[in-house]
Order: sequence, then C-alpha cells, then structure tokens
Amino acid sequence: MRVLGVDPGLTRCGVGVVEGVAGRPLTMAGVGVVRTPADAELGHRLVAIEQGIERWLDEHRPEFVAVERVFAQHNVRTVMGTAQASAVAMLCASRRGIPVALHTPSEVKAAVTGSGRADKAQVGAMVTRLLRLDAPPKPADAADALALAICHIWRAPAQNRLQQAVAAHRTLKGRTA
Repeated sequence: MRVLGVDPGLTRCGVGVVEGVAGRPLTMAGVGVVRTPADAELGHRLVAIEQGIERWLDEHRPEFVAVERVFAQHNVRTVMGTAQASAVAMLCASRRGIPVALHTPSEVKAAVTGSGRADKAQVGAMVTRLLRLDAPPKPADAADALALAICHIWRAPAQNRLQQAVAAHRTLKGRTA
C-alpha cells in the first residue's frame, strides 16, 4: 500500500509518502513541504498548494491519501487556513479517484507513539525510528505527514473490516425489511 500523508497548512503543507503493509517494515518514498508566502493572496496560495499536491500525486502515484482531520482551535484564522488546505488535498485526490481518509491528530499520535498526547518531538522520533531514517524529517509538518501515512497503513485494515461489516449489516437489514 502506498499512502500520501498530508499535514494541511497554508504556509507549510507537509507531504510524505510511505509504502508498506501493517505488520511489516515500512519505507519512506518521499517527504517534503509545499510552501506558500504568508503575504500572498489566499486564492494564489490555494492554487500553489493544489499545484504542489498534484506534483506529489503525479510523481508518487499513491493508492490512498491520508489527511489530518481539522479540529477546533482557539485561533479561527489558523483553523480556517488549515481547513482550506485540507479541502484542496481532498479535492486533488478525489478528482483522480484516490480514496481519502481523515485522521485526527490524537489518532495519529496514538498510532505512531502509543500516546494521543505525544508532542511533536516524540512523533518525529518515532517516525524516524519506524522508517529507519538517519534524522527526523524537518520541519515538523513533514514528519507529521509521514506519521499520517503510517497511521493510515496501520489502521486501514481494521477500518476496511468495519466498513464491510456495516455494509453487510445494511444489506441484511434491507432484505428483512
């Protein structure tokens, strides 16, 4: 399974590609950040993020895209920018027919470190260890994108089984109605 993880942000949108399956060693296929100038017009920034994500999709051809689920923050301006960048990533993937999964920050932290309250340094250290890298990816947005991809690879089999069970239940329920 090849997953593009996206840590959405208007100034720095982390992107990372991880390959592998649950229970086996994982491999990093690429990591980086799509950057936009803070003083640029919002529309231009969103187009730049779209172009950057499209390049990553072209180059790495992921089977899935995992995006950090936007959560409520005290700074409305920050959460709006994050939501807008997140929507661009989801649009780019969906336009190509690539399934998109959303994971909360605490889900990602718990999957990678064992604690949903882990700090950025702990996430970076575990990503480095799990992918057998020489050093943690910089900036933290890049490490977070890899953590999202890892989280999805590890959680996808269970999520798929749950979705199949729900679908089967609905089918059975429809037959008995």
